[in-house]
Amino acid sequence: MTANAERVQHEGLRAKIMSAEQAASFIKDGMNVGISGFTGAGYPKAVPAALAKQMEEAHERGEKFTIGMLTGASTAADCDGVLAQAKGIHFRTPFQSDPTLRNSINAGEVNYVDMHLSHVEQQVRFGFYGKMDVALIEITGILPDGRIIPSMGVGTNNEWMKAADKIILEVNSRQHILLEGMHDIHPDIGTPPNRKPIPLEKPDGRIGTPYFEIDLNKVVAVVVTDLPDRNSKFADPDENSKRIASQIIDFFSHEVKAGRLPANLLPLQSGVGNVANAVLAGLQDSPFENLYGYTEVLQDGMLDLILNGKMVSASATALSFSPDALQRFNDNIETLRSKIILRPQEVTNHPELIRRLGVIGMNAMIEADIFGNVNSTHVMGTRMMNGIGGSGDFTRNAFWSFFVSPSVAKDGKISCIVPMVSHHDHTEHDVMFIVTEQGMADLRGKAPRQRAKLIIENCAHPDYRDMLKDYLDRAEKAGGLHTPHMLNEALSWHQRFVETGDMRIK
Repeated sequence: MTANAERVQHEGLRAKIMSAEQAASFIKDGMNVGISGFTGAGYPKAVPAALAKQMEEAHERGEKFTIGMLTGASTAADCDGVLAQAKGIHFRTPFQSDPTLRNSINAGEVNYVDMHLSHVEQQVRFGFYGKMDVALIEITGILPDGRIIPSMGVGTNNEWMKAADKIILEVNSRQHILLEGMHDIHPDIGTPPNRKPIPLEKPDGRIGTPYFEIDLNKVVAVVVTDLPDRNSKFADPDENSKRIASQIIDFFSHEVKAGRLPANLLPLQSGVGNVANAVLAGLQDSPFENLYGYTEVLQDGMLDLILNGKMVSASATALSFSPDALQRFNDNIETLRSKIILRPQEVTNHPELIRRLGVIGMNAMIEADIFGNVNSTHVMGTRMMNGIGGSGDFTRNAFWSFFVSPSVAKDGKISCIVPMVSHHDHTEHDVMFIVTEQGMADLRGKAPRQRAKLIIENCAHPDYRDMLKDYLDRAEKAGGLHTPHMLNEALSWHQRFVETGDMRIK
């Protein structure tokens, strides 16, 4: 038995150890495959590569070989990327971030369904996407009694293994064995009319088991690996990110003094990316102590808050670190096992829990319009970037919902504050705060024309502020009534960029 195979302690499953190529042969053309992975963490690495090669060979023979691919969220180049490169995906949901796959989606080669992450598991449970043929799941180990130690991401794995006819397990020894005990796997929440409340009363509560408990008879293959997650390095916070972070933290201080926020704030959710990490980094030097995290993806900034004693604990569905942060995590895993809890995304993203716990949601956007509608998925209204992910779950149900972005992109050629968003993901009814490096607009209790004036004055870049004021002024004079717009101009900024490469009027 190899060193990697020592992680497979169940005698019956040890007998099913095979190569990635052999395991991939269980996946056939037209199948739906539920694949583990959430924002570059806990995704299978060996079998997707072998499957992509088999797809390419089939295509060379003139045979059709594509799959429907369902995940928790994004995987990485060695999963999403290789399968997209092989032209092996005909359907994909719910979230992705791989450039090759993105190009295939925008070329119309892959039918991509962008959906709220809290909806994924229940729609599979209802049979909305048809039969789940195979679950392909990365794990950390298998105990002698067959219980499964999850990996760095939980996501939708529990549901995939329940729903699938066959299960393929990748046992990755690169994942620290002391991940055991960090997970809290709550049984699926069921279906109406027999659905029960999720009994989580505080962010660091435990309501399940540390293990996946599956039907071992479904397991057709076990593949042992020793391969790293994506572990992308985040850019150091730039000046714009620091300005955005300082405004949010100053606002927290103001609300604590006003008695509208506890001294240790409320549970924090932070979307993926450099700006989100900058906000968390800014909390290091803030007066706030005893913080809690309740989020989807735990990144470098939140990890460092825990290690530095600023944050008591954090609940998430995946750990997605830079290489340096992964080293800090592994070096301190004994301590972190009691401070980090990894749950199914059906729990982390559950609207009722987000509302009841009073989570503060902070997410990135592509653009916002002057009335507070937000586009977080589409470039120029037609080209998919990544997907809505869990931002909608948190935005609609959060105690406070922040959207953050630099005020301009592409060296100033794109304004991130526009007359009308080119695609709606989050409506004005859900968005409470918009923050750029220019300032913050508090939209609570404001009517549309009041919101427009706040957003233009506080958030728009000076190069575009007069253009936005002119648009609003003319729309109001034209009889804009409740929400002033000139429909013949509302998307003209985007059209001008498509035609000239610059939103500004020359």
